[in-house]
Amino acid sequence: MPIRHYTKDGLTIKWDSSICVHSGVCVAGLSKVFKPKETPWIDMDAASLDEIEAQVKKCPSGAISIVGSRDQ
Repeated sequence: MPIRHYTKDGLTIKWDSSICVHSGVCVAGLSKVFKPKETPWIDMDAASLDEIEAQVKKCPSGAISIVGSRDQ
C-alpha cells in the first residue's frame, strides 16, 4: 500500500500503511480526525493543528508521523 500525505497550513502528516499495527491509538485519541471507515480517513479540518500534531506523536508504530515543521 502506498504512503499517503495529508497537509493543512504547513503541517503535513505522513501515513505509511506498511508499518501500521492498527493499534487504534489515533482513533481512540482523536476520533473526529482519524476515521478509518471514511475516505480520506484523516480529516485535517476536524481539529486544531496542535491537537492533530499531539495525537500523531502518540502513534506507537510511527506509521503516522509529522513531515517537516510548521515553522519552516
